Amino acid sequence: MQTRYIRYTIFILLAVLGIDTMLAESDIKRLADGLEYSAELQMTTADGENNPLWLNANKYGLSSLDTQNGYLRAGIMRDMAADSLRKWGIGYGVDVAVASNFTSKFIVQQAFVEGRYKRGVLTIGSKQHTMNLKNQELSSGSQTLGINARPFPEARVEMPEYWNIPGLKGWIAFRGHLAYGIQTDDNWQETFTQKQSKYTQHTFYHSKSGFLRVGPDDKRLQFELGLEWGCQFGGDAFLQKEDGGMYKCVNESDFTAFWHAFFPDMGKIGDTDEGAYANSLGNHVGSWMARLTYKGNGWKVAAYLDHYFEDHSQLLFVDYDGYGRGDEWNEKKDSRYYIYKFKDGLFGLEATLPKNPFVSNIVAEYIYTKYQSGSLFHDHTKTMPDHVAGRDSYYNHYIFTGWQHWGMVIGNPLYLSPLYNNDGTIEVKDNRFVAWHFGLNGNPTRDLHYRLLATWQKGFGTYVVPYDDPRYNFSFLAEASYDFSRVKPLKGWSLKGAFALDRGKLLGDNTGFQVTIAKKGLIK
Repeated sequence: MQTRYIRYTIFILLAVLGIDTMLAESDIKRLADGLEYSAELQMTTADGENNPLWLNANKYGLSSLDTQNGYLRAGIMRDMAADSLRKWGIGYGVDVAVASNFTSKFIVQQAFVEGRYKRGVLTIGSKQHTMNLKNQELSSGSQTLGINARPFPEARVEMPEYWNIPGLKGWIAFRGHLAYGIQTDDNWQETFTQKQSKYTQHTFYHSKSGFLRVGPDDKRLQFELGLEWGCQFGGDAFLQKEDGGMYKCVNESDFTAFWHAFFPDMGKIGDTDEGAYANSLGNHVGSWMARLTYKGNGWKVAAYLDHYFEDHSQLLFVDYDGYGRGDEWNEKKDSRYYIYKFKDGLFGLEATLPKNPFVSNIVAEYIYTKYQSGSLFHDHTKTMPDHVAGRDSYYNHYIFTGWQHWGMVIGNPLYLSPLYNNDGTIEVKDNRFVAWHFGLNGNPTRDLHYRLLATWQKGFGTYVVPYDDPRYNFSFLAEASYDFSRVKPLKGWSLKGAFALDRGKLLGDNTGFQVTIAKKGLIK
């Protein structure tokens, strides 16, 4: 009976998610091979204004700022690794949670089906994806495509592993992805803003990335260089009038909009309300990323960079500044450009130590976001032809609600997520900051794992609304987990405990504890 139920569940899941269900009975049986189940109970209690940063950040949005929160989570999942010996493979999963004091009571965290042929993968649905070029457990987070917000339901084509370009003897390899999806936080936005400040509905999402690796995988020294790009576009934006009322801005959502999300035509076509100063269609963000790794005998060390941008000024560090005068004030006449400085970025070091019972990995990161192309913002006019487009305001946008989903920034959580706002506005109110972040983990025993995080941050607010005085913050996390699998009656069970705190005026004084009990295993 159990086996039959599993087969029918797989069949229905594949049908709902759009996969061809005209499969033989033997194929359906094989698609149950490697099927895993998981169940998890998490409880958090804290004292202060909010749940501490490292008890809610970088958890794919399955978290809460409320000081008393928890969830019961369950899922089934089949990894495509079960078909690793075949040219093609199929994976799928459903992962849901019932939550208390979250932005939702019932959460579909993941629901996807994916197929692989050789190296190419197509994924349909919501799935949690890892960060690029960073330690998943110890880094403060990626600046563009991070792990801080809920995943989007999307169609995603990907080459997840490096592919050696033919004829180059493995010296240059490529990987990347392309995805289109949609935001799912429409109701939350209406509730959070009470329709009294900017919010959006039916907003589309686009992301892509491409990475080159120089150096064969078996060599000691390797260099990786890549680009992450994200975009919010389409749908409807509800914007505030000067008299306090709201008006509707209908953004382009046709095929042209999807094309310009993929290939932004910067400076030639813009959103509905941009007028003569049109920049690009949608809210485009991205990061230049690089990583240099040296591998020794049982150890390795790496230096990496994540440089964030929102337009030409930090994408190419140059902007056009050769406009005409008088009636030709908006026409390009001369070969003149404005050069920007390279200041902003996440700069990191990671060390993996030889196997020992104390420390396995160490991460140190420095994040600087104060420059944002400078404090001066001036578009050219008939009387002043100079064009200096600074004051970028990272993660915020004039029409869209910025680089966030369900109130959590999609990138690095050290940018103050809109969910922290008490005035019902969806915007990042602290995006100019300097921060130091440290992390380390280890396995004192075969079954015991721990990690420590410590972050110091100095926030300046934004260029438009700066803080009267800089606001400081210190956040700390101590977490340990124990796997009981070697105790036969408790096989598959694990217990995790965490203590975290915030101190300072940026996040407030918060102290919290979190306990997670989990069970996982194979469905036979």
